[in-house]
Amino acid sequence: MSCVRINARVDYAVRAVVELAAAAPGSLTAERIATAQDIPNRFLQAILADLQHARLVTSQRGRDGGYRLALPASEISIARVMRAEQGFLAEVHGQRPEDVVYPGAAAELASVWVAAREAYRRVLEGVTVADVVSGQLPAHAAELVAIDTAWRSFSEPVEG
Repeated sequence: MSCVRINARVDYAVRAVVELAAAAPGSLTAERIATAQDIPNRFLQAILADLQHARLVTSQRGRDGGYRLALPASEISIARVMRAEQGFLAEVHGQRPEDVVYPGAAAELASVWVAAREAYRRVLEGVTVADVVSGQLPAHAAELVAIDTAWRSFSEPVEG
């Protein structure tokens, strides 16, 4: 957990769900989603299958077919979409942070990982797909985005 990593599969899944939310209550073909979000179509097909399995997306065949959200966008958190693709939101060497045990002086480090996961979870559980589509993030997320240092990577020097 040295940095927050959003892999391509998770990024594409969230973008696909956001695109479907913007089209709701209508449906979109995989090709249309892929084009709109610049996602490789074959990769998107697998992601849409995962999202269907997670009961976030439904599909309908035929001329008027396509994909649509299975739930209102206001009921789908970003975390829920992420979990459909990667399982846990945070892990340390393949384990949940609460299951990590360190010896000696590093013992309290497991608590740091748990706290970091909780902060990450608060943002991702508290922001819905509807929030993203509307361009109006909830106050707790908007406050974090407004912090000047939020837009800098750790590799950049912070003046103060």
